[in-house]
Amino acid sequence: MSQSGYKQFCPVAMASEVLCTRWTLVLLREMIAGSTRFNDLRRGVPKMSPTLLSQRLKELEQAGIVERRPVRSEKGIFEYSLTPSGQDLRSVIEAVGFWGQKWVESTLSLKNLDPSLLMWDMRRNLNPDPLPDSRCVIQFLYPELPASKRNWWLVVESDGEVDLCWADPGFDTNLYITTDLRTMTAIWMGLDTVQKARRDDRMNLVGDKHLARTMQAWLGLSPFATQEKLVA
Repeated sequence: MSQSGYKQFCPVAMASEVLCTRWTLVLLREMIAGSTRFNDLRRGVPKMSPTLLSQRLKELEQAGIVERRPVRSEKGIFEYSLTPSGQDLRSVIEAVGFWGQKWVESTLSLKNLDPSLLMWDMRRNLNPDPLPDSRCVIQFLYPELPASKRNWWLVVESDGEVDLCWADPGFDTNLYITTDLRTMTAIWMGLDTVQKARRDDRMNLVGDKHLARTMQAWLGLSPFATQEKLVA
């Protein structure tokens, strides 16, 4: 990828020339998590410019890591998938994530708060099993954020499909969750719990008692939340 490169025959150096350009590992993380379309990839890397995203996808395609295919039913729409070479990077990305969860200071991680990324990750990791067999609408309110980023809705359909809305979806809300973004991010990362946040008055749940009681179970945490943190 790089014009200069490391000029070493070492496999680590050669792999780094492909994988260590800015945003590449994060983009691969998003693809491994299941995003296949350009707009969905953008939601997973919201601070990455569309131009750079397009460039990185082309580079990964040239490297044989990503494959682009047209969606037959939608003219002009493409899906991006990992080739066998790309799928082989799953364990590499997971190892980097678990290392970061274990050794990077929590205070550093929690400086990089992003409501859109957090809610997007929560949407795809939500566990519908503890929820009733009917539509559930859960509204998150972050009072300290600007009005445009303050309210978010997760709509969980009876078949388990989860949709993320940043405007009122028009359905009755079953559970209102009011907290600050740092607390919600820490819970999702496995650094805090719903029970502790409620006990400390950092989270207020109003509405369906079953949804409130089982929130820790249906929330669905970061894939790396199970890793014990060794750096506070």
